[in-house]
Amino acid sequence: MVAHAANTPILALASTDAGSVETGSVDGVIAASEVEALAPLALQVEADALLAYIETILARGVTVDTVMVDLLAPTARLLGEYWEDDRCDFVDVTMGLWRLQEVVHEVAARAPADRLHAAGGHRALFASMPGDKHNFGTVLIDELFRRDGWVTDRISEAQTPELLKRVSDDWFDMVGLTITCDHHIGELTSLIVALRNVSRNPRVCIMVGGRIFSANPERAVDVGADGTAPDAKLALKVAADLVRICEGEFVVSS
Repeated sequence: MVAHAANTPILALASTDAGSVETGSVDGVIAASEVEALAPLALQVEADALLAYIETILARGVTVDTVMVDLLAPTARLLGEYWEDDRCDFVDVTMGLWRLQEVVHEVAARAPADRLHAAGGHRALFASMPGDKHNFGTVLIDELFRRDGWVTDRISEAQTPELLKRVSDDWFDMVGLTITCDHHIGELTSLIVALRNVSRNPRVCIMVGGRIFSANPERAVDVGADGTAPDAKLALKVAADLVRICEGEFVVSS
């Protein structure tokens, strides 16, 4: 991570290959082969069968957060690659992501985090870019932040007027936007400007996420965001630092 002075975006620069941790099944670690196995399963079986597969991984000591970040997130990215390579169609990918989303909710409900509803937690709003049809990344990041003690809110299939109204009506320390389609990038800059203009919190921090920014983190600065991160675990660290900077708790020099 490269941290600049106050009022300057923080960029998380790290490996974007969250799935390739190990090549074999190891206690507490997700293997690349498990990501490769889960992706086609998500296209073929229902959510309960996927959950049974996940439970075998949890049973060997892998944490819920690790499953979300190192297994479910890269599996979703792999489904996107399937679509781009014409290995499946849009409906198949949509159904696969929906099943993964059901698994996220079920796994999180079965293993509540110790820090859930921590006193004094910061507030965050998460939404996919208006017009973006896939919101799995938003669901995942919302759940991980909530488990880390943040008070979170999420808008599914957000429309710009709804998003602006929510930010103007309620106080949020951070707004997180996910984007999956390149052709929406041109609208992101104007949306971020609008969010800052109407925000009830005049020092709101805005983070962006998605494959576009994982491949090129500097694009977060280009669209006017305060920061990005290549995975959800690092996003927690970046978001906490950004909020402290915005609140004036400390200044990080380059």
